[in-house]
Formats: sequence, C-alpha cells, structure tokens
Amino acid sequence: MKAAFLEVKEWEREYLKERLPGHEFYFSGERLQGDMLPQLREFQVLSPFIYSRVTGEVVQALPSLQLVTTRSTGFDHVDMGACAARGIAVANVPSYGENTVAEHSFALMLALSRKIHQSYLRAQRGDFSLTGLTGFDLKGKTLGVVGAGKIGLHVIKIGRGFGMSVLAYDPYRNPFLAELLGFRYVEMDELLAASDVVTLHMPYRPALEHFMDREKFRRMKPGALFINTARGHLVDTDALLEALQSGRLAGAGLDVVEGEELIQEEEQLLYAQDQRMEKLQAVVRTHVLFRHEKVIFTPHNAFNSKEALERILETTVENILAFERGQPLNLVKAPGSVPSGAQAAAKQRG
Repeated sequence: MKAAFLEVKEWEREYLKERLPGHEFYFSGERLQGDMLPQLREFQVLSPFIYSRVTGEVVQALPSLQLVTTRSTGFDHVDMGACAARGIAVANVPSYGENTVAEHSFALMLALSRKIHQSYLRAQRGDFSLTGLTGFDLKGKTLGVVGAGKIGLHVIKIGRGFGMSVLAYDPYRNPFLAELLGFRYVEMDELLAASDVVTLHMPYRPALEHFMDREKFRRMKPGALFINTARGHLVDTDALLEALQSGRLAGAGLDVVEGEELIQEEEQLLYAQDQRMEKLQAVVRTHVLFRHEKVIFTPHNAFNSKEALERILETTVENILAFERGQPLNLVKAPGSVPSGAQAAAKQRG
C-alpha cells in the first residue's frame, strides 16, 4: 500500500520504513497543504498529526484513500462525516502517554505554585531578591480533576502522592477506582468552588466548545490555579483572561490554547480574505495570553517525550498492518463499508 505521513521528523521516517517494509511512502515535515494533494491521489493511507486538517475537500481530492490513521488521541482535525460518506476508516492512538501528559500537567502546576518561571527570569536579569516569589505547598491542597479518564487517573495518582485531596468530575464514574485511589467524584460546581488547582483532561467535541466559560471561572475558588493540557477550544480565552486580570485566578499553566493552529499561519492570515478579521482577533487574544505575567505556556508539548513518541508510531504501524489484514484496530468510527475496504486492501498486499 501507499502511505503518506505528515508532520514527521527524520528519525520517525526511518522508524516507519523499518517497520513497514514493502510500502511506498510519502513523507513531509509540514502540515497538509493543498499543493500536496495531487501527489497523494493514489495513496490509500494518510497519517496526519494534529495540525493537518483532513477536511471534506481533502477527502474528495484523494480518490484512493481508504484509511486515515491520526497519530493522536484526539481526532477533531478529521472530518468524520466526510470520511464516513466515502467509507474511509479513521483510526487513532487511544493510549500512548497517560503518564507523559500527567507528568507535564504537574510540571506546569509546580512551576506556578513555586513561581519557578518568575524566579528564573529574575535571576537571568541578575536580580536575586526573593520579593514576590513566595509560593505555596501542594501538600494539603485540593486538586480538581475534570475528566477522570486514563490521563486524569494518572494525575489523580500523582496528586495523591503529593499529599493532595482530590475531587473528580466525570460523567462516567468508577466507585471502585475512587475508593482504591482515594478520591471523590463530585459535581462541577463543587469541584470549582473547593479546588486550589483545577486541571482539564477532557476530550474535545463541538458540544464542549468553551466548556470553561465565564460562569465557571467565576465559580472557581479565589486564588486557584488553572491547568489545561487537553484541548484549547475547551476554554473561552476571553473568559480566562478576564479571570486572570481580575485576580480570580492566581495563574494558568497552558499546553494548549484556543486557536493555536492559527499561530503558525500568521503571515498567511495577513493576506487571507475568508474570515480574516475573526482569525486575526483570535491570534491577538492568544498573544495577550502568552504575555500575561501569570501564565506559563508550552507549545502543545505535553505529549512530547521520547517514550510517548515511540508508542504513537508503534500504534500507528499496528493500525496500518491490521487494516491491511482486514481486521482494523482503534477505529474511532466504523462506517459499514470499512470491513470490505480493509479486506480489499489486504488482497492488494497479497
């Protein structure tokens, strides 16, 4: 089969070549661009990362496409409806870095609670005074985990290790795990009001756009910290800025922000006509957030450990090989025509 991989590094290319012998490859270190599509018309497999938008137009431009296997857990960058209409299977990497993202969440938490970034910047200027650098202990504080899935449960375990009390909000509750790990499920209002740190670990879908809005930030405990390593569009940026500027929040640690995909496109936005003003406004709001003295930002880097990257590639390889065998794995949506397509792909491989 012909497989196209986007947003890949050199070492990843060598890994994929070794693990997928006999395949024809297209590699690009860039996100999916329109001028790539003519070269991909005969490709059966497309493997994007989060910044490559697999839109309906992209699907229509690739008549041979049978499988989209995104190298991420989230798949909101893939037009699921367009893929279903064409009988194209969509697979993801459901589990690769629960501990990785959880550890990064605590890195952001500790940097804020102990004012590490402010201390570093002051020392770089040759100023070694401690004025204004008093932090606080995590031990004895209350951690609010919004989304107690695989990543959220790792966050809970780490929080308990720090001696924190833990509250969790999740529509699906597991009383056995709550008792085993020593946390308590509560409704969202109670979590917001009682938590010294609130950390998001929810998947994104359109119905959850701006889940954290003005009203929820206003319900948070005064002086709390807010952490987001999930998805930027879960948070209303204006509401977050308002909470920071009013002093309601003592700080925010962000690995993702609303409209982050636009930051790498700023120059193009200056000349684009379609929704240009709206997109430019989103970029400006994001830059204001970056510069805020109470904000620590990392550029969607929570997943980015050597071990997690290798797990992502290994699962992606397994997704491709399983699809070729007619036994697809990790499908996020399986239209009725997918099995026959997978079997046809297996026959092509002989």
